[in-house]
Amino acid sequence: MKKFALSFLLLMTSLCCFPQVPEPELPTTSTTEQQLENITENSEDMETEDDSYLQDIVQFLKNPVNLNRADENTLKDLRILNPMQIQNLIRYRDVLGSLLSIYELQAVPGFDILTIQKLRPYVTVSSTRTAIETFTERFTGGEHSLLLRGTQVLEQSRGFLADTAGVTSSFYPGSPQRLFMRYKYTYKNLLQYGVVGEKDAGEEFFKGTQRQGFDFYSAHLFARNIGIVKSLAIGDFTVNMGQGLTSWMTLAFKKSPDIMSVKRQAPVLKPYSSAGEIFFHRGVGVTVGKKKWEATLFGSYRKLDANFVPADTVNSTDEFISSLQTSGLHRTANEVADKNVQRQVAFGGNVKYRIDRLLLSANAVQYQLRYPLIKASDPANFYALTGKQFGNYSVDYSYTFRNLHFFGEAAVSSKNYGAFVNGLLLSVASNVDMSILYRNISKGYQSLYTNAFTESTYPTNEKGLFTGISIRPNTSWRIDAYADIYKSPWLKFRVNAPSQGKDYMVQVDYKPNKIFEVYTRFKAEAKSINYNPDNLPLAPLVEQPRKNWRTHISYKLDPTFTLRSRAELVWFDKKGAAAAEGFLLYADLLYKPIMKPFSGNIRLMYFETDDYNSRLYAFENDVLYSFSIPVFYDKGYRYYVNLNYDFSKKLAVWARWAQFIYADRSTVGSGLDEIRGNRKTEVKLQLMYKF
Repeated sequence: MKKFALSFLLLMTSLCCFPQVPEPELPTTSTTEQQLENITENSEDMETEDDSYLQDIVQFLKNPVNLNRADENTLKDLRILNPMQIQNLIRYRDVLGSLLSIYELQAVPGFDILTIQKLRPYVTVSSTRTAIETFTERFTGGEHSLLLRGTQVLEQSRGFLADTAGVTSSFYPGSPQRLFMRYKYTYKNLLQYGVVGEKDAGEEFFKGTQRQGFDFYSAHLFARNIGIVKSLAIGDFTVNMGQGLTSWMTLAFKKSPDIMSVKRQAPVLKPYSSAGEIFFHRGVGVTVGKKKWEATLFGSYRKLDANFVPADTVNSTDEFISSLQTSGLHRTANEVADKNVQRQVAFGGNVKYRIDRLLLSANAVQYQLRYPLIKASDPANFYALTGKQFGNYSVDYSYTFRNLHFFGEAAVSSKNYGAFVNGLLLSVASNVDMSILYRNISKGYQSLYTNAFTESTYPTNEKGLFTGISIRPNTSWRIDAYADIYKSPWLKFRVNAPSQGKDYMVQVDYKPNKIFEVYTRFKAEAKSINYNPDNLPLAPLVEQPRKNWRTHISYKLDPTFTLRSRAELVWFDKKGAAAAEGFLLYADLLYKPIMKPFSGNIRLMYFETDDYNSRLYAFENDVLYSFSIPVFYDKGYRYYVNLNYDFSKKLAVWARWAQFIYADRSTVGSGLDEIRGNRKTEVKLQLMYKF
């Protein structure tokens, strides 16, 4: 033990001898935070585990994009520029040559000072041509990093109690820690490879059903720009095509104040190194390109979690699966029994052809399952995805003409059901932008791993029209608004008849200088849902309006301290029951001294809602490469503290303490996650070592 302590002390001393350079922090904008909040709200409170977006941000902070050399895919990956701005920048370079300064972007059509300020941390301007990197340079000149993260809820839930294990087989045999490990090697944006391991709370670790250690492992190698090979993916990767009707696996946003982000933009192939266990392929993918042509092919083989139903000789039914499981949890005996039951083979590709400002693409993806998928006999499942083989095929386009950008995708499933999305981005004036998007997706169109711009989580059974406008009267003021009207021709979960809905939002942002910003937002939506308090044979549909008002303030007290505050109200009218209301108020204090190795932030919050229908969401700062968006309902308090210390340029540590304190509860959570008492405390510790 003494030898271990002495060795650890010597290691820490040697590490601290290096100059202390703070690890980059994630400068998320208010718009990005709202987009992430919307994802959680629309996915039944399941927070996304895809942190590829955050990894990209940090990578661009460390290795800024050279605007004079960046291609279209790299500019898309920034997630800041809209398609017209990207095309205008490339055309400006082709005609007038390299930029001399980032502020020369003001001469590029569609760029304003606000856009340039957003770009500044992630880009650079250089006319020096980059030498062609050899394979030796790519594999030896990069950075290795090892990230270790542990998370635990301190209060013991029912699933970990000994008396629960003695009464029922539904308990958690593993430890309450959630563990995450990621090793990654990165050389600029040209080469990366790595391994990921993840264990959820309650899952066993190096024992029982998980003798291999982590419950989930992932590995990848991804290379770019090797001659005509634009991208090469081996291991785990995502496939993103068109407007998300055929395949879209990486993170994508939907409705938000950024009305120009309605178009899906991403390279077809992207590396995958996150903790999520669902939205990726495992195999090989390659993109080749020359002049006006670009083509992508990929193949994948994966094991999936599924609810397996054995053969029934009495009723003469073969074995099948009733559903695919997407939680990634393998704690209880039932969850472990569903692990890796299904086998999936996937293959497909994409061909692109560019003619000046016109881009045409053809996309295809095909799936083969080991066991057929058969959903429960329910009217809402009449058009559900079924069988062992299915696929999706589409063509998509984009065309820029002056201040207009047209885009769209038309798709068909293997069962001959169609879907299409068409959109227009319009720059009316230098300070006015508009967007229009129409989607028409038949009730029988089904797909896997897709994410189009729709109200529903997956693109099916929906017709709708979205319109948005952004007005910037001057450099201090910004007004964003949108309206979305949609309908579903067929039944849905908890909706026993064709239905319709509408969604409106207006946001006013005032930022007179770099130290103060305030925005206020009003949002109203109405959806139809089953409402049957009288237990009628057929539940009638009732429109349920929901209104939300928010005001958010950020003020930089000095170069070290920033104060932020938010007040939010929600009204939910159930049309037949008493209206429910909710309220949230919080204050943040962020501490970030200049050129110091430590930083931190704290939040204090009070929330009160009448019920779950009037719940609220709020983005929370977290450790690097992580974020939290809890759901707030009932009455209580929430606070958290985040701390970061960079011992050296090689070693950094983060710690987080977060706690719910409910005023009117004797238990927190439900089922095996139920905690006795009115508190729920989560601690998190993260370490990153670079070499």
